[in-house]
Formats: sequence, C-alpha cells, structure tokens
Amino acid sequence: MMKFLLMMVFMIPLCFIKNMFWIIQMMLFFMMFLFVNLNLSLYFSNLSYMFSCDIISFGLITLSIWICSLMIMSSENLFKVKFYEKFFLLNILMMLFMLYMTFSIMNLFMFYLFFEGSLIPTLMLIIGWGYQPERIQAGIYLLFYTLFASLPLLMGIFYLFSKMNCMMMYFMKFYNMNLFLLYISMIMAFLVKMPMYFVHLWLPKAHVEAPVSGSMILAGVMLKLGGYGLLRVLILLQEVGLKLNFIWVSISLVGGFYISLKCFSQVDIKSLIAYSSVAHMSLVIGGIMTMNYWGFMGSYILMIGHGLCSSGMFCLANINYERVHSRSLYINKGMMNFMPSMSMWWFLLLSSNMAAPPSLNLMGEISLINSLMGWSWISMIFLMLISFFSAGYSLYLYSFTQHGKYNMGIYSFNMGLSREYLILLLHWLPLNFLFMKIDYSMIWF
Repeated sequence: MMKFLLMMVFMIPLCFIKNMFWIIQMMLFFMMFLFVNLNLSLYFSNLSYMFSCDIISFGLITLSIWICSLMIMSSENLFKVKFYEKFFLLNILMMLFMLYMTFSIMNLFMFYLFFEGSLIPTLMLIIGWGYQPERIQAGIYLLFYTLFASLPLLMGIFYLFSKMNCMMMYFMKFYNMNLFLLYISMIMAFLVKMPMYFVHLWLPKAHVEAPVSGSMILAGVMLKLGGYGLLRVLILLQEVGLKLNFIWVSISLVGGFYISLKCFSQVDIKSLIAYSSVAHMSLVIGGIMTMNYWGFMGSYILMIGHGLCSSGMFCLANINYERVHSRSLYINKGMMNFMPSMSMWWFLLLSSNMAAPPSLNLMGEISLINSLMGWSWISMIFLMLISFFSAGYSLYLYSFTQHGKYNMGIYSFNMGLSREYLILLLHWLPLNFLFMKIDYSMIWF
C-alpha cells in the first residue's frame, strides 16, 4: 500500500512544472490500473500494522483514483484559461492522498484524522474554483455540519482506546460495546457525512456552488466516507444497534421519500442531482442499519454504482453549463436540437440513476430492498415510493432538458467534444460492466 502513497508524493513536484496537466491525469490512470492488478484480493491483503486492503477498501480506493483522474479531465477549462491550474492539480493530489489513507488505514484514530482531513481540499475546491459568491456560505455549511458531528466521534475513539488498549479496526470484532452514548457519538459523524435526512442541508448547497471537479468528488467519493465508516464501526456496536437502529432506518426511508418529492420542485439541474444523491444514500443508510448480509452487500454495491453514476451526471450538467452558462432547467431546454449525441449520454446515465439494468445501481437496490423487506415488511411502502419517484425525477430531468422548445437566447453553440464523450464513457462503462463481476462484491464476508 505504501508504494502508491509514494507514487502520489512523487507526483507533487510535477504539479509545478509547466504543461503537466494531462501527464498527471495519465499517471493517475496508470496508478489505478496498477492498483487493480496488484490488489485484487477478497479478504484482507497487504495487512500490516498501519495499512490493509479488503474488498470494501479496494472498491472505494479504485473509485477514488478513477474519479480523481476524471476530475482533471473534465476541468480542462481551468487549464485553457490558466486559472491556478497548478494549485488545482496539487489540491486534487492532496485530496486523493487523504482519501487513499482514509480507506486503507487500519488505525481508528488515523482513520478519523484523514476522514476529517479530506474536508480541507474539498473546501478549497469549493471556495477557490466555485462560481457564485454564495460558495463561502456553502463552504461554512460543509465545514460546520461535518465538524460539529465529528468531535463526539473523536471522544468515542479515545474511550474505545481506553477500553481496548488498541485501535486496530481488525480487532474490533472481539469487543461488544453496549453503550448508548458511545453508539450515538460513533455513528453521528458518519450519518452527517452520508448525509442522512435532517442533516443533509450542507450537501445541495456545496454541490450547487462547487466547480465540476468539486461536485464530482463530493458525489463520487465524499458521500461514501460515511458508509465506509458505518460498515467498519458497526461491528463494535451490534448489541446496542439491534435496539436502536430502527430510528435511523425510519428516518432514512421517510426522508428518502420526502427528498424524492423535493427533486420535482428543483429548477437547478445540479441541485436536482444533489437531492437525488441524498435519496440514494438514504437507502444505503437503511441497508447498513439492518445489519444483515444483504444490507451490507447492497450498500457497498450501491455506493460504488452511485459514485460513478452521480459523478457522470454532474459532468453532463457541467457540459451544458459550459455552453449555455446557466444551470436553470428553464433555460436548458430542447438540448436534443443542439447536441443529439449528448442526449444519448443523458439517457444512459439517467437510466442508470433510476436503477435500470444492467447498472450496478440495480443490483445494489435489489439487495437493499431484500434486506429492508427482511427487516420489516412495512418498509415496503416507502421502498416502493422511493423507487417509483427515483424513476420519476430521472425522467423529469431528461424530458425537461432534452425536449421542448429551445431557448432563443442561445446564439452560437459547439457540439460535444471527444474529451467529453470519453469522460462520459469512462463513467458509464464501469457502471454497467462491473455487473459482470458482481460476485466479487457479493462474497466479501
């Protein structure tokens, strides 16, 4: 695991050399393929005092490197207008470093450190390269929501250390902590990060104000940090979890339904995609909190699927934004007249978003519906509504942007570039072809 860290560290000087934008992007792709080929192991591999990689870490690290390289690819505009592109590359490398450490480290305290540290590069992305002045407020929302909930997590980790005399996640399965306060403090930070309904307000704000790269990393990887943390920590809290998890499942299911309704009232494309992320993540929280096999598997698969799908949709929104200079649904109409081939990509990614086969989202949602139905049949009502409205707002977004009479204010226009098609293909291919290798995600217990 150390070799990839060193590779990232040695890429840092490249950021400050002229015209290294695409070189770094190619290096990240190369690193991703190296990582996949060296690490394809189902159980803990490379287990050491600090680092380790099992299937959960493996999938999420691969996703992080992949999304980071696509972020550079979709931010060509910064390179063209020379808008602090060297610092931008440094920022992305720092973020990847933090994410890599978060997912691969075994020590609970170090995990906390990098889990929180990944906020800083995201904040810089939003405040430094965002579009509107409101980005300052969005950054403060992001910071305070997540930091407010994560101080108790730090206290909880210290308490665990005093009881266990060790911080290795690997050894947590030998302990059972039946403590209410510990449960709340350990879990709250991850629920805010997911984000759970009631503590989700920072997400749409951050997405709307972030540049395309910020939206991609937020949707693609940042939301997964919470799910990863829950998957790791719930081993300790099984007994108290059996008593109290129903609270989070209920909030998530009802909240997912409310958020799905809220999607229909959005007029900002980015805002709609951000709210749909919250709806998907509410299913993931529900699945993890049932603490059964199907739930854990489904949440992992849906996290990977949603990371690719949502990131691709933010890319599409940005492609429209670069042409029309507006994210409003009222102005982005009739795009099929201008970019017919781009509307195929809208269709492909939105159909994946509504969990149509053969996307990973479908497999994840089937597993999650299985787990939640096994947990309580009453959850069927909200699962039905969430699935139905998920298809509803995806179709609403597609028909609103692609059909209709186009805005007469649009004067001249260029069609999709090959770079943009490549980005979308690299989102869509893994999203639909990892379905072939679903057995890797299904047998990791």
